[in-house]
Amino acid sequence: MWLHRLGRARVQAVHHHRRKLRLAAVRAPLNYLGDEMTNIAFIGLGIMGNPMAVHLANAGHSVTGVDHSPERTAALVEAGGRAVPSIAEAVKGADVICVMVPDSPDVQDVLAGENGVFQTAETGALIIDFSSIRPDVTQQLAEQARAIGFRLLDAPVSGGEAGAKNAALSIMVGGEADDFAQAKPIFDAVGKTVVHVGPSGSGQTVKAANQLIVAANIQAVAEAVVFLEAYGVDTKAALEVLGGGLAGSTVLNQKKENMLSRSFEPGFRIDLHHKDMGIVTSAAREAGVVVPLGALVAQLVASARANGDGKLDHSALLRGVERLSGKDVS
Repeated sequence: MWLHRLGRARVQAVHHHRRKLRLAAVRAPLNYLGDEMTNIAFIGLGIMGNPMAVHLANAGHSVTGVDHSPERTAALVEAGGRAVPSIAEAVKGADVICVMVPDSPDVQDVLAGENGVFQTAETGALIIDFSSIRPDVTQQLAEQARAIGFRLLDAPVSGGEAGAKNAALSIMVGGEADDFAQAKPIFDAVGKTVVHVGPSGSGQTVKAANQLIVAANIQAVAEAVVFLEAYGVDTKAALEVLGGGLAGSTVLNQKKENMLSRSFEPGFRIDLHHKDMGIVTSAAREAGVVVPLGALVAQLVASARANGDGKLDHSALLRGVERLSGKDVS
């Protein structure tokens, strides 16, 4: 698990933690946002989390980062942040705790696991989970957080590595409206389109819908590219004119160069989109909603992963189209 890879952290004594919980109900609300510097713990400094943490440091906040790969903390330290080896050290004195890790079990481990946030952070802190996970897991964690004196917003993001680097992410936020309002300066430092979409779990539900649309769009662009190339069309010119019409999209604009050059350095890995499509199809089934296109695209993403493309950018769905068309994909 993510937390266990960090090693065992130094934690407060159990009786001291329980005393903090008893005091939580009478503790005055933290006044930590607005124009004042905020003490932020950022857990998970991968492709997305790293630039987000840097933006928060550049915005004047005191940011302490932790990641199971210590080398990922270099950019944050260069921006004036601090790197520590454990979650317990990262959350010490933190007003806001940001999480950006790959999957539902990772978030559960980081928050509710041994030596995790719930055990080691100051009660009253606001937790912002930027990860993309199952809505039901978010709802369970939010209830658990409230019961012990924390507040949790689910705030998955869209925009990929480019959006993270440019602080232009779309952020769909679930949770209490008051908590969202207090956290708005944090969101504004890393995102461009920030919307409160409902109670806990709503952000994750909207993100699942986003991933359905993105995967279907990437697959359609990939099929169009292979189709155009088969007829010897100037594919770059074709995509330029298509991008100016109704077929235009952010996916087409951002992913066409990957497909034309067959360069699939990950901005968002197929492994992660496979996980997200599992969330989509599972949640749809639970709601009694039929998503035939979503189910098909989920299988195509799974096929790409099974063929060894899981670590590549999701624009590498193009390789699956080529395989199905009988082309050699090396």
